[in-house]
Amino acid sequence: MQVLQVQLAVQADPAEVSRARRWVRDRLRAGGIDQDSPVAETLVLVVSELVTNAVVHTGRPAVLRLLLPVDPLAAPPAVRVEVFDTSCTAPAPRHAGADEDATNGRGLELVELLCERWGWYPDGSGKRVWCEIGDPDAPCAAVAPPVAQVVQAVQATPAVQAVQPVQAVQPVQAARAARVVSVR
Repeated sequence: MQVLQVQLAVQADPAEVSRARRWVRDRLRAGGIDQDSPVAETLVLVVSELVTNAVVHTGRPAVLRLLLPVDPLAAPPAVRVEVFDTSCTAPAPRHAGADEDATNGRGLELVELLCERWGWYPDGSGKRVWCEIGDPDAPCAAVAPPVAQVVQAVQATPAVQAVQPVQAVQPVQAARAARVVSVR
């Protein structure tokens, strides 16, 4: 299975969350995934939650990465979402509790409920939170190369000179081999 990798540098601004959602919808449309499909709707919601967590709770820029099947019609689409940020603090699922009017505390709970798998791991000077959506038997088999190139692009933006480059990430073993095609 071939996998297309696309990534977006996200500034440390909550307004970037809506830009990330639009970007994901555009990538899905370009990849031939039906925007009204349950996978697409779930993907947009999960991206919104993970990017919100990254920019609101860390106050730092992040990198959003999607790994999409090149031909979603050839197999049930399994999509991997990764959000890298430069905070080493582990994500901690919280519970909003009985307060129906609470506006936070549900993000990782939603991710856990909507995704087949999710997790996080330390990555260089920060962490990477990831999840997989779609066919539970067809993980998106590849972890993309390090985000150092995107971090360098973010560093070139005057407002975010403090971002540190990340170290290389060892590929995760997968159920099936995948060829990663990078696109910026």
